[in-house]
Amino acid sequence: MADSNSEVTFNIVEHYGVLATENSGWTKELNLVSWNTREAKYDIRSWAPDKKKMGRGITLTGIECDALKGLLNKHHTQFTNPPETSQAAQS
Repeated sequence: MADSNSEVTFNIVEHYGVLATENSGWTKELNLVSWNTREAKYDIRSWAPDKKKMGRGITLTGIECDALKGLLNKHHTQFTNPPETSQAAQS
């Protein structure tokens, strides 16, 4: 376990794109990030506009990213034509 006083370092190796932008200017992004000088992994998380602060996120290895891609491709029609939400059912 990391020491709570230790600083987390990161290097955005490659920026793939922005998934969403908040009113505050924070962006949810897909990047290839090296954390603490380790091997870079695919990373989805929110970032402050200056990239000095970040929110919680998820990191994926290449194999995990391929698995996610496969699941998204398999269920693509569900995402483009989502079922009615429970709110709509309550109306």
